[in-house]
Amino acid sequence: MKIFRIFIFLLLVTTLGINNFFGKDIMVDNTQKIGDALNLAEPYDRIIISEGTYYEHSLEITKPLEIIGINYPLIDGHKKGNVFVISSDDVTLRGIAITGSAVSSMYDYAGIKVENSSRVTISENRLEENFFGIMLAGSDSCLISANEIRSNSISESSSGNGIHLWKCSSVTISGNFIRGHRDGIYFEFVTEGKVLNNFSSQNIRYGLHFMFSHNNIYRDNIFINNGAGVAVMYSRQVEMINNSFIENTGANSYGLLLKDITDSYLEKNIFRSNTTGLYAEGSNRIKINSNTFIYNGWAVKMLGNCEDNLTENCIFTGNSFDVATNSTRTMSLFRRNYWDKYTGFDLDKDGIGDVPYYPVTMFSVLVHRTPESVFLLRSFVVDILNLSEKILPVITPENLVDNYPLIKEPDLN
Repeated sequence: MKIFRIFIFLLLVTTLGINNFFGKDIMVDNTQKIGDALNLAEPYDRIIISEGTYYEHSLEITKPLEIIGINYPLIDGHKKGNVFVISSDDVTLRGIAITGSAVSSMYDYAGIKVENSSRVTISENRLEENFFGIMLAGSDSCLISANEIRSNSISESSSGNGIHLWKCSSVTISGNFIRGHRDGIYFEFVTEGKVLNNFSSQNIRYGLHFMFSHNNIYRDNIFINNGAGVAVMYSRQVEMINNSFIENTGANSYGLLLKDITDSYLEKNIFRSNTTGLYAEGSNRIKINSNTFIYNGWAVKMLGNCEDNLTENCIFTGNSFDVATNSTRTMSLFRRNYWDKYTGFDLDKDGIGDVPYYPVTMFSVLVHRTPESVFLLRSFVVDILNLSEKILPVITPENLVDNYPLIKEPDLN
């Protein structure tokens, strides 16, 4: 009998514990205040917000909660501060439209701000006309997925970033649509992050911006028509796979900027119709494998302070200039790439050209040093300059050469 009573007691404790964990549902309609529901809720309750418009700001989530919108209720912060501030672990925010965070030159106001929290999920929300869209600081193990984040920023100084991470780890950013911010996605002091399947377009500065962020992956993203494409700076061990860098144009625009990064990897990316496809400065031990460079002004600019990089099995076609550098020597290697400007033969039919290909032409060096000379592009003068340099190299770097140029485009699928 004693054992039976103990069993019943444990069963009741367990049952009550499970009920407490899942919590209760709290319904909110637009005659009520979301802030009141947040104060009333116990940990692990679920707040369900009905369709309508709610004029509230600085909604603080300080306990584990699930907050769900029905038919995208609109929460309008009326430019008075942050709209939502999350400072608890185990929070979910889903299915809500958010607008009207304050704009400030001193404070980083956001539609959703997450501070020092873990396991926060922000998904399927619509954020429009906020200073920063979603901001995470000091947080880890979070998921930001399938959100629409839009703004109509005019200048860098008056705009924030679509998704902004500072000093975070193990955050996944997946399947978001981001448009019209300063930077679409921004990482600073972020480790073990994943940026997957996002669409980032028409941002003033960068579609994606990494600073001092190591051991991160970005894969299967599209960065199109941003001010200057994507920048990865002062970072190491970054994997960049199967992304598209498209139509980032302007005097100093590029698809991808690598500045002072090391031990990283680029594979199966597409660089199309950019002023410069890939720009590398002070970047070492980068593997650039199976990428496509098509219809760019400059396909690759790799400065002389880059060392031990390998560009291999890539496709270069339709570019005004294939490669440029600012040095007469290079410490990086180009090997087994396809170059549409290659005019050599393959007499032994092994798929490799019988003579090397020098991707840096005399005219490309001239344009790099004197941009105004680009007006001579496609004139017979250019052909004469390039031919004379090929016969007697003086200006172009002698060791920047592909000794094994491919005759046919490789299959990169």
